[in-house]
Amino acid sequence: MLLFTGSGCSLTRNLKGNEKLVRKVTIKGMDKEFTELALNYVDKQQQPNNVINLQLYYLFNKNGKKNIGEPPAILDSNLVEFSRVQLEKFIQSKGYLKAKVSDTITIKKKKAELLFTAVEGPLFKIRKISDSIDDPKVRTLYRANRPKYSHLQPGGRFDTDSLAFDRDAFFQVMKRNGYYDFYRQYINFEYDSTFNSSVVDLKLVIDNPADKPAHPIYTINNTLVIITNSNNRTPTKEDTLKVDSQFRFVDYSHRFKPRPVIDYIFQKKGELYSSEMQTTTTSRLSELNVFRNVPNPEYVKTADSTNRLNTTIRLVPLKQMTDRVEGEFLFSGGRYGYNVGNTFTDRNIFKRAVTLQIKLNLSVLYDNGRNTSSTASVENQDFKIGANLIYPWIVTPFHFAKPGKYGVPHTTFSTNYSLFFQKGLVERTSFINSVTYDFLETANKVHSVTPINIEFSKGNIDPTALQQLLKQNRYSYIYLIGRTVFTTGSQYTYQVNGNQLNNYSNFTYFKGSLDVGGNMLSAVSNAFNTPKDTLGKRTLFGYTFAQYARAEIDLRLYHSFGGERQFILRLNPGIGLPYGNSSLLIFEKNFYAGGANDMRAWLPRTLGPGQFNRATAYGSDTTLRSRLKYIDQLGEIKFITNAEYRYKLANNFFGAKLKGAVFVDAGNVWRLHKQADNPNGEFRFNNFLQSSAIGIGTGLRFDVSFFVFRLDAAFKFKDPQFNGADQWVLIKHANELFHPGAFKQAYLDANRTGIDAQGRSLGDTYNFMQLNFGIGMPF
Repeated sequence: MLLFTGSGCSLTRNLKGNEKLVRKVTIKGMDKEFTELALNYVDKQQQPNNVINLQLYYLFNKNGKKNIGEPPAILDSNLVEFSRVQLEKFIQSKGYLKAKVSDTITIKKKKAELLFTAVEGPLFKIRKISDSIDDPKVRTLYRANRPKYSHLQPGGRFDTDSLAFDRDAFFQVMKRNGYYDFYRQYINFEYDSTFNSSVVDLKLVIDNPADKPAHPIYTINNTLVIITNSNNRTPTKEDTLKVDSQFRFVDYSHRFKPRPVIDYIFQKKGELYSSEMQTTTTSRLSELNVFRNVPNPEYVKTADSTNRLNTTIRLVPLKQMTDRVEGEFLFSGGRYGYNVGNTFTDRNIFKRAVTLQIKLNLSVLYDNGRNTSSTASVENQDFKIGANLIYPWIVTPFHFAKPGKYGVPHTTFSTNYSLFFQKGLVERTSFINSVTYDFLETANKVHSVTPINIEFSKGNIDPTALQQLLKQNRYSYIYLIGRTVFTTGSQYTYQVNGNQLNNYSNFTYFKGSLDVGGNMLSAVSNAFNTPKDTLGKRTLFGYTFAQYARAEIDLRLYHSFGGERQFILRLNPGIGLPYGNSSLLIFEKNFYAGGANDMRAWLPRTLGPGQFNRATAYGSDTTLRSRLKYIDQLGEIKFITNAEYRYKLANNFFGAKLKGAVFVDAGNVWRLHKQADNPNGEFRFNNFLQSSAIGIGTGLRFDVSFFVFRLDAAFKFKDPQFNGADQWVLIKHANELFHPGAFKQAYLDANRTGIDAQGRSLGDTYNFMQLNFGIGMPF
């Protein structure tokens, strides 16, 4: 923003001769409910520029040769007149049949203001509605369905948009009920307006086809499925496979079997032609994620007079194998890190649209040498590798009707390995195997059920660190990160409106998950009275098993302000409860805060729990403070809330849409009960606000259509590790935002992990700002 301001304050500096820049458009005299919509009828070239778009145009374009930003909106009297006529037609279409619109142009210092003034006149209302339909079947269908969709009612506003809506709605009714040859042109409205009384009489007229006594009704006959090669060609002659009495199948790619392709063709032989089933068919075939192009089926009428349709569905396959790389970069003072992932996908193994995914993910956090006496090294590492086998149907030993009406269901067999490494402390591995079923209740509601989830995790504590922990009676950390645990469980997730996340409408997104483990093992253990370990916990096969319940909610409210402006409010609470055979949650089941997707002003695993302060908790023990970094800031309770306003900055910024965001993040993680190792880290209602953190920030998003680059700068505003007024760090210590000072030095001395040769403190420096670079939106 400072760059644009400094590049020249005048928005008219590049205008030539008598050119004037349109800077304001005002519409008066219209109903408030129509004013904002009416602005869309003003010609685009006469609408005021976005200041940043215009400055980008001035800054990067030379003689108009580069398409960056947007050119100035130059006043054009012909386009003003065109806009006036369009506005007059618009307000007349809303029932003000006598409405008139005039325009006024005001010019001052090469800037123009357009004023459109409407005189609406009386509002015309509908007096009565009738119909004239010769075909009795069509007439019955119309009268049965009109109450379900019609916006036209006696006494209501006469609105031509509602006429168009009703016309299209009944056209869709006809196309869903076998009327393949039916066209919109058959539907017409006749209306007689009495100007003096401001009322309108409406009549809907549906004509029969020429030379026919009625509209024909069609049924589905045979269906031919053709799969071309990836170049949409059919270069060789292939045998046609007859699947059953309806389907014939030809595969020029040699990569597919008939099923599940024909299973997701919802137009069945003998049934009425239906545009709804046609759309469902093309949608489900696309959702198989193996076809590049799924056009609407082609229909050919049979030569006889039976009104049957032979169908041809021509499919173009995608490339079978793909590879995707994505990542994030974090930087904060003396530390930097990255999170990089790679996903290899084979879309069609077994020739049945079954997907094989192999995923690798590596998260690494480095210290550049400023915080320790050693050179730059890996402080923290999290490596994951996994394989998923995804079937586009429900795989069970039982027979279920295929629930594909709202979306393709999936069965996922998954196996994953992860390695967590903390320098000088622990190396922890885990294996997870699961079976998950995903299916849609409606187009917006998705259920995910994992009936069986088997986990095995094991920790190896560094011998030196183990001795230090034992010496200081830090048994809870030894138990948390060093124990070997075996457990089985089940998971359930319910998601609403996940398919709306990329649009700008008003909606509510919800995702709730429940993870319960160990109950089946507990029942077996009790039944067979299995041995107990030294802590009195039951074991199976020589290993302690865990019992727990973990729930998490992600609730978001999306509100659109028009265009590409959007406000999002997010609530993300979670809780984990150990019980039965467990006194602590498994290490992997705890909650952490910080990172690019929740509390963006903090690095991952560096916030909380509660008001836990690492400086006072460890005192002068610099070695233990260093060893337990990223391990000791966890909790069984999480509550994060985010508020973010997103807006468009420029339509074209070097080929991408440039968007901005401002945000506030608040929340923390807490321990469920008081813990000696995390003083002041427990959750208490009367201390909720005092122990919550607040971060603020702004960011840029570079939208190149198929993905979004994101750069966020987040600032710590309220830090709960301090007390009272000292928590408001950005207010109290704003002078040290980008400079060293007494506060930062005191924090470094209190949190030091060593001393250099000159006697200066080494360790955690306090950083107000956190930079996050990633791909995709934060939520």
